[in-house]
Amino acid sequence: MHINFVVLLISAIIPLLIGFIYYNPKTLGNAWMKEAEMTEEKMKNANMIKIFGLCILFSFMLSMAEQFIVIHQYHVYSIFQGDPGFQDPNSEVGMMLSDFMAKYGSNFRTFKHGAFHGTIAGLFLALPIVGINALFERKSFKYTLIHTGYWTITLALMGGVICAFA
Repeated sequence: MHINFVVLLISAIIPLLIGFIYYNPKTLGNAWMKEAEMTEEKMKNANMIKIFGLCILFSFMLSMAEQFIVIHQYHVYSIFQGDPGFQDPNSEVGMMLSDFMAKYGSNFRTFKHGAFHGTIAGLFLALPIVGINALFERKSFKYTLIHTGYWTITLALMGGVICAFA
């Protein structure tokens, strides 16, 4: 299998797009600002080039990791990568992998399936991470729900795009 960097880069834009909608004052932006103790002044003094640049970098890293969560076929390769002949398509393991991918390579490769696994990642990865940080930062449960909601929606959409198109 090859890594489709174009799809991963497209997927890396999703957090910005969802964040633009989700954290807008007309949706959850005002509630987030209150719970995060964010002010307009703090927002105006931010280096937006740095923030958006790092957001794209981190989102791309997240896309790279998420492809291994939502595309099950990568796991088959990880099982055999230490075997002799793994890199040789004419070896026994190479031919077995080729046959396997011909038969099962497109199984579970839908937007719906990727979104399902992205949702699971939101609930079982994002929630504990955000929740632990919120506990130590003495943030409210509402703060945790706001951020977990964002990450669950975002990871679901990223997972769907990656699974269906990568």
